[in-house]
Amino acid sequence: MSPREKANTQSSLLFSSDPMRGARTVVERAVAEYSSTTRRSSTAVLNSIDKLSDERSISSVKVTRTTLSSREGASSPLSRQQKGSDGVSVATPASTHISARKTETDLVDSLLDRTSKILDRNAANVVAYSGGVDSSLVAALVHNVFTSDTSGTKSGKVNKGGNDGSVRAVIGLSPAVPKVQIETARLVAQHIGIDLLEIPTTEGTDPTYISNAGKACLACKTHLYSALQTVAENAASLSLSSDCDDNDALTGKRAVILYNGTNADDTLDPTRLGLRAASNFLVESPLLYTSKDDVRRAAKHLGLINWNHAAAPCLRSRLAFGVEATERHLRLVGDAERMVRRALDLDETKKHASTNTGRKKSDD
Repeated sequence: MSPREKANTQSSLLFSSDPMRGARTVVERAVAEYSSTTRRSSTAVLNSIDKLSDERSISSVKVTRTTLSSREGASSPLSRQQKGSDGVSVATPASTHISARKTETDLVDSLLDRTSKILDRNAANVVAYSGGVDSSLVAALVHNVFTSDTSGTKSGKVNKGGNDGSVRAVIGLSPAVPKVQIETARLVAQHIGIDLLEIPTTEGTDPTYISNAGKACLACKTHLYSALQTVAENAASLSLSSDCDDNDALTGKRAVILYNGTNADDTLDPTRLGLRAASNFLVESPLLYTSKDDVRRAAKHLGLINWNHAAAPCLRSRLAFGVEATERHLRLVGDAERMVRRALDLDETKKHASTNTGRKKSDD
């Protein structure tokens, strides 16, 4: 047996008896290989993790590849996605881009125009927000359109000209959402200027979600949109103007409009069953015809601090297919990822916080 095979066998046995210690061992070895030379790319390190973590050692917990990808500013998710057992495919839009390559200004203008056709200033506009670049861009677009008058000039007010609607971003809190992601979401929302509401979600009590057998994403998004719908309906009931009545449905008016960050590339992935939940709740997607690359270009043009952050799907996506999405398993994954971030200095939140502090001091 080679030294590498022997090390893998030891890691497998260690995972069986102590998953957290096993995860720590795999991470430490990967970090050691990463640090051994500055010429090795993050791709080489990811391959090292794959070699160190055979199928037996990751049957309990998978160490994410996504966090390592941010070292080289990767713009596409490297984490593995699960395949649905029912083989359901999500319909794709007729076009995968708003247009051919546009300038950043034209790109943002087209997105603002599309958003303005969806948004209603008399409705409760709620963005399903995670702090990722997609939902952050949508939050910025919705907030920009809502707080601007018809001429495109920023009003500086939430309710201008008698409008009774509202706009806010809502993030769901659960064991599957890393703390660093929540901190990033708060920073970005503050930067945009949009109100942020944090609410607990209940997918952790759903047997379909816990079993993690192919429909966990559908279950999770169903719980999320249900919670957002309730929040929005409560907001709408408090702010609907007297001229809104039961005939609104006949004229196409909606008291509640939900938004998500689904982009054109997402619709090409048949494993994203959460898109079915979005369809069930009539969620609007301003980025539906925008590629991931253009999402990042637009976000950068608008000055969003997370425009080049690596993709950060929920912690459940790191679990091997069929491994239960229990709070304990999710906590172990989160702990392992924090080890990687700390060892490789990948904490984006601290960097942004220090930058903001420096700006405040210079302003003073």
